[in-house]
Amino acid sequence: MQIEDLRALTALGDHEHVTEAAAALGTTQPTLSRLLSRVEAELGARLFERDAKGVHPNPLGTLTLEAARDIVDRHDRLRRDLAGRLDPDSGTVRLAFLDSMATSLVPKILHSVRVQAPHLRIELHQEPNHEILRDLASGDAELALTTPSPGPYGWLALQRQTLALIVPPGHRLARRRRARLADVAADDFVTIPPGFGFRAQVDDLFAAAGVTPRIVLEIGDLATIEGLVGAGLGVAVVPAHFAGATGTIGIPLSGTDAERVVGLTWRADRTLTPAAERFRALVEQSGPY
Repeated sequence: MQIEDLRALTALGDHEHVTEAAAALGTTQPTLSRLLSRVEAELGARLFERDAKGVHPNPLGTLTLEAARDIVDRHDRLRRDLAGRLDPDSGTVRLAFLDSMATSLVPKILHSVRVQAPHLRIELHQEPNHEILRDLASGDAELALTTPSPGPYGWLALQRQTLALIVPPGHRLARRRRARLADVAADDFVTIPPGFGFRAQVDDLFAAAGVTPRIVLEIGDLATIEGLVGAGLGVAVVPAHFAGATGTIGIPLSGTDAERVVGLTWRADRTLTPAAERFRALVEQSGPY
């Protein structure tokens, strides 16, 4: 049984008349009658009752029509979805990104892509790094904005973010031109939870400085961390551009040129869809950001 056979069955169910259904399908009444007989023989059941007014589905026919409509609808939706994914100018791209990029890098990238490919549809997934890697592995995301470079994946560096110490207004270090991590060894420290890539980077910085931070709060969003510091709940190390949103003061770190590199990544062992490759090429063309 072919998909067009199921489509013919649904037409018969809609019109309940062989001649009218045949006209709607662009075929002849004898051809449609033979198709119905063939399908009934294949399924081993009579599906329609014939009388002078036309054909009418019996209970088995009603059950079959429900399944046929579902299969035809799924088939048509699949064809539409595939066409959308495969069109480089109007297809769909699934992009995952870190929470900390939601108000900075992501809008810049989307704006530059939209200018050059206004009909490209982009599905956005805002999530932590471990979920991004999971979605890339499963195929739920084709591209991702993340840090650091995830091993064997394709990688395009887009932005280098200098890291800085942020302190609340009135903090004893607020007027410093530079500060060492040792200067805040006794301060309450706010940071990202373990398991996040940025947390590992901050831990490495403290380890290199021989300091064990006194962590009092952990949350997986850098903008929220900046707000907590602004409220006087501790100090933090974040990308420098986060400083100042809630009155915090950013202080460059002494003895290190620490930075966070943000980039676009994708599965190198899979071919990107034309739409995703179009997005990747536009980002590369417009970057760095």
